[in-house]
Amino acid sequence: MSGGNFGGGTALLVLEDGRIFRGTTFGAVGQTLGEAVFSTGMTGYQETLTDPSYHRQIVVSTAPQIGNTGWNQEDNESVGPTGDSTEAKIWVAGYVVRDPSRRTSSWRATGSLQDELVRQGVVGIAGIDTRALVRHLRTRGSMRAGVFSGDALAPDAELLARVKDQPSMLGADLAGEVSTTSGYVVEPVGGEARFTVAAIDLGIKTNTPRMFAERGMRVHVLPSTATLHDILDLEADGVFLSNGPGDPATADGAVHLTKEVLGQGLPLFGICFGNQILGRALGLNTYKMKFGHRGINIPVVEHDTGRIAITAQNHGFALEGEAGQEFATPFGRAVISHTCANDGAVEGVRLLDGSAFSVQYHPEAAAGPHDAAYLFDRFTSLLEGDKN
Repeated sequence: MSGGNFGGGTALLVLEDGRIFRGTTFGAVGQTLGEAVFSTGMTGYQETLTDPSYHRQIVVSTAPQIGNTGWNQEDNESVGPTGDSTEAKIWVAGYVVRDPSRRTSSWRATGSLQDELVRQGVVGIAGIDTRALVRHLRTRGSMRAGVFSGDALAPDAELLARVKDQPSMLGADLAGEVSTTSGYVVEPVGGEARFTVAAIDLGIKTNTPRMFAERGMRVHVLPSTATLHDILDLEADGVFLSNGPGDPATADGAVHLTKEVLGQGLPLFGICFGNQILGRALGLNTYKMKFGHRGINIPVVEHDTGRIAITAQNHGFALEGEAGQEFATPFGRAVISHTCANDGAVEGVRLLDGSAFSVQYHPEAAAGPHDAAYLFDRFTSLLEGDKN
């Protein structure tokens, strides 16, 4: 992988079904492999690129122009080993855009998107018809892909063979690859800690512990390999299951831990991958979606209230179930609490006694929308009730 060349050389996006898009280099030059997916967000490209849930995925932006606001050290959604977002890593495998901005225009910018992609070695492609690409992925489904430029270019047949040789996202166990290895603590904002939360890092985003901290919680972010003993040692008031990448059907360790937490009666809250883990612990199965939900404009119905929230989402797997479906679990009766207004996909599950709940979307939503931020208050109320 060599240095970047903004639009100066040829780059190819090769899909596993043989479709090839020809464009120009963007970011680093070389080869990258991953699952081709698209995101419908008009803003927040930096938050998308640094979201650990996008690990091993080549992200296509549907917004036609990307890079206008450059890059800064405040909007990263991944953290370093100590929880410092200035150490953030770009997690996407590759980046596909139509029209990269050649000029950065933001008082907050510390550099350009192009330069950051080069610095972190992220291979991209620009100048292709992203509308045609997105229509193709909606029709055929997300699929294995590769971006090739510079010395990585070769005859089309050879590039296609490289794409097909990579493993599928189905069956991929990736949470351990993005999780903290040693753990870290995020202290409450302004004063003493009201509660202690054990957050299991399956690919946690920066804004999640921050939103807990704003509500007076001390957050111990633990590795994906954490045990019930680790949680009990902290005398945690509640447990959080984070977002993350990969196939939830492979996350047997996290499912086992969740069952133990539920057996202890500890309050539990999950987001995205955490929703799938809680669902599996309650006896539901998961499946791979055709092209998934990725963007910041996806409507979700909460069936208890009929309330609709516009949500941020990033998932290619989902729980099986139907709106309002109740079912028995070893921990009491549960219900499918939320579904997507677009396609009926399961977007939330909870125990009827209120002790555990989760959602498929992102109430921490950076960048926006903030319709679902009240779920952090709901978890706070659950901790207050449990302590009382």
